[in-house]
Amino acid sequence: MIKLSVPDHLTPLNLPKGETLDSFDNQPSVLHSLPLEGLGEVKSTSNEIENQIPGYITANPYTYHLIKEVRDILKDKPTKEEELLWPYLKNKKTGHKIRRQHIIEVFIADFVCLSKKLVIEIDGKIHLKHQERDRMRTLRLNEMGYEVIRFTNEEVLENTELVAQKIKENLDNM
Repeated sequence: MIKLSVPDHLTPLNLPKGETLDSFDNQPSVLHSLPLEGLGEVKSTSNEIENQIPGYITANPYTYHLIKEVRDILKDKPTKEEELLWPYLKNKKTGHKIRRQHIIEVFIADFVCLSKKLVIEIDGKIHLKHQERDRMRTLRLNEMGYEVIRFTNEEVLENTELVAQKIKENLDNM
């Protein structure tokens, strides 16, 4: 099990003066996919903004800086199961572009196909303790239009190729 050490400068205390994580719930949803650099003053309509935003930027710009370093750690130190599965998913081997450890709003997805809005999660034993949190996370991702599929560590370890095939079938049928 990897123990993540989150640096102190990644706490909600670094939010803009007077802001809390809860205060960002009222932000317009179009801003949830704006890039962090060059936000400045927006003088465009929502449709113009959405047409200018690359499809891969799905992070909430207000919380991105809190999550980015944790994501980088997860990317640098994948679990054994993620390492086993990634060769089957990368370079469009499923016929679809899949990203790993991608930030969606305030979540870090193990794997995601953005064009199909499919999140792929590999659940270890820690998820047994976080079932309610996982359920709420899945509900929020569903609200945002993502489908979430989950596999256990054991499924990936026992038959990685079958898991990759199930992912491909899900993507092909969407």
